[in-house]
Amino acid sequence: MLKIAKERLNELYAKINETMGLFIPIKRAGEVNYAIWKDGKEVSLETLKTVKSPKNMFFPQSENLMKFKKDGNNLEVIDVREKLGEKIDERPFVLFGVKACDYKGIEVLDKVFLADPVDSYYQMRRESTTIVTLACSRPEESCFCNAFGIDATAPMGDVTTWLDSEYLYWQANTEKGEKLTAIVKELLVDGGEKEVAAQQEKTKEIMAKLPYANLDLSRFTPENLNELFNAKEWEEMSEACLGCGTCTFVCPTCQCFDIRDFKTNEGVIRFRCWDSCMYSDFTLMAHGNSRTTQMQRFRQRFMHKLVYYPSQNDGLYSCVGCGRCVNKCPQKLNIVKVIKTLGGKDND
Repeated sequence: MLKIAKERLNELYAKINETMGLFIPIKRAGEVNYAIWKDGKEVSLETLKTVKSPKNMFFPQSENLMKFKKDGNNLEVIDVREKLGEKIDERPFVLFGVKACDYKGIEVLDKVFLADPVDSYYQMRRESTTIVTLACSRPEESCFCNAFGIDATAPMGDVTTWLDSEYLYWQANTEKGEKLTAIVKELLVDGGEKEVAAQQEKTKEIMAKLPYANLDLSRFTPENLNELFNAKEWEEMSEACLGCGTCTFVCPTCQCFDIRDFKTNEGVIRFRCWDSCMYSDFTLMAHGNSRTTQMQRFRQRFMHKLVYYPSQNDGLYSCVGCGRCVNKCPQKLNIVKVIKTLGGKDND
């Protein structure tokens, strides 16, 4: 294991940025989100949860897919793919400071976008990015990643890091991680095993005492699909839902999107942007919509997270317990409420 003094982290960022782009939690206007690092920007690794997850690195909130130009009877299709939705160079990128829940969220997205047929836009970004994860040391009451078997004290990734008041500790896990370590090796020194082990033990003690530490997911199985789908509790739970889509936009695993063509003076641009299954016009077709009530849309979201997706992906849930929806839903209609209402008897 290696380490670097906390006061030298800006040197680490600058060293990475010499050969690779750097995407890292940046504080701006009182909020922390992932953004491209530049010297002078305020990095906030201490923030437990960025407002939005780092999925924007691979699946941007909005991106141009292609352009069409017509000249007489000739139609030209132009590839306009641009990383992160910005006109930047084609250097590989480092995604730095990813928590265990968000890293698991990327694994969920991989199974969607890298399955046949592969989404080449997502694949391009995924293959060119080295992920540096950061273990949690101060989990919040809204956290429940351990309910999904995620160890917040030992996230995977190409490199795993731990942060305390004095040092950032560094451990390479993959070939990509080893290559990144070689780039910054001159800034790192040996040591940190005891400090990391102590932090892990302390964090696990905190997590065991959190309000949602013992959520019971045992009822959410394919065998119970019909029973859960027809549960009378959906009506009551969804009554206050505003259909605002906040839960889907802060979620690290939601992958719904819309594709539109937009006419400009230079031709037609085809773009895609995030969409939400909570919206009344989601999947709207000429004949109408297959889910016509907010209850149906509310049920679809949580059945997909807890039953549909895991039944098709070897038990992997499409929720990672990050707690963003717990914090952000204006009506407190989050996935924890669904699990407690419809889940196993241990949720009582």
